[in-house]
Amino acid sequence: MGAECRYEVAQAAYVKLALHALKHPATAVNGLLVGRLVEPSSSPAVVSVIDAVPLSHHPHHLPLLPTLELALTLVEDHFATQGEGLAVVGYYHANPRCDDTELPPVAKRVGDHIFRYFPRSAVLPVDNKKLEKAVKGKSRDPVVQLYTRDSSKSWRQAGSDGSSQLVLKEPSTNVVLADHVTTKKWEKIVDFDDHLDDISKDWLNPGLLD
Repeated sequence: MGAECRYEVAQAAYVKLALHALKHPATAVNGLLVGRLVEPSSSPAVVSVIDAVPLSHHPHHLPLLPTLELALTLVEDHFATQGEGLAVVGYYHANPRCDDTELPPVAKRVGDHIFRYFPRSAVLPVDNKKLEKAVKGKSRDPVVQLYTRDSSKSWRQAGSDGSSQLVLKEPSTNVVLADHVTTKKWEKIVDFDDHLDDISKDWLNPGLLD
């Protein structure tokens, strides 16, 4: 189904996932993508990713289904109250090694789980080399890749035919990201792991990008 979709990533979602990866460069990090299917009848259909919820910087937490289910429930319940038809539409993952762009098994398992609720779900692995260039102001290319699930239930990288299925809504997003890195905004981002350790820390990160 993903092959029939275009994924538009809003600045807030993109910057949050990048800052999460930058905060924990020595470990894998991951999180949920929140959005909606905005043009289901168009060709291609459009999935709008409007926010990101950082989950973990302890990768051994994510394979535990109860932890994932708790996070999914909290995220879905919160965004359902917004009255904008928002839901979990995907997952992002950053590997700890700069040269590692493989999609790990945990990302596939979480992607499969989300797919059951949202059949046009996407998995966005972070390309750490591109992220390094972006924060130095040397690139405006997206620092994430796009993987969607094909008819054989395998996760495949999209766009190998040269099509642009993943787009940043705001062309200046990497410039904004670089500005936030300059002010060390990555130090302030909170993920679900942080919240479980200290419930006073808000995993929704309100005001982070103000």
